[in-house]
Amino acid sequence: MSPGRRPAFIAPPVLAIGVFLLGLGAGPLARAQSIIKHPGEHPTYSFEAEPHLAIAPFRADGVGPGFRGTFVAVDNGFISSINNSIGIGVGLDWVFYGENCGGTPRNCSTRSDAIVPVVLQWNFWLHPHWSVFGEPGVAFHFRSHDDHDFAFDAFTIYGGGRYHFNDHIALTLRLGAPLIHDNVISVGVSFLL
Repeated sequence: MSPGRRPAFIAPPVLAIGVFLLGLGAGPLARAQSIIKHPGEHPTYSFEAEPHLAIAPFRADGVGPGFRGTFVAVDNGFISSINNSIGIGVGLDWVFYGENCGGTPRNCSTRSDAIVPVVLQWNFWLHPHWSVFGEPGVAFHFRSHDDHDFAFDAFTIYGGGRYHFNDHIALTLRLGAPLIHDNVISVGVSFLL
């Protein structure tokens, strides 16, 4: 990639419009099969394994592998009248950025960040094929560049959704907002074990 050229990621407004239009199209079907008011009517599992691709496109163009593991803590969550569950999650996003040449080729360096989030995952089961979640927590941030190589985000929040192919496999999209560092988008496959 030439210096100053950005990879072709989907712009955040385009992504938001796409998700909104998808929601409009799925609205009538979702109302017909809604399970949000049926507590406990979701897949039975004790651990969610989620390998994913992590993308940091907003402040710095980065991409890399990631993994999130979530242990179910409460099968019927904080609100007993709706279909929700609580989990404790920990993960790793290892994001690689392009070369930072600083104007001259001999100063080029490849940089990477490792972000380790520890979160409380609150799931809402909306439909047999759809669930959404929020994840407040903390994040540890390890860097291979700049003057320091470690930082701690005292508060971070993630949110996302899953399209369930069946009771054990789902496509997962997550948006993250570590407040001090780059926001992260992840796209992966969840295995409900």
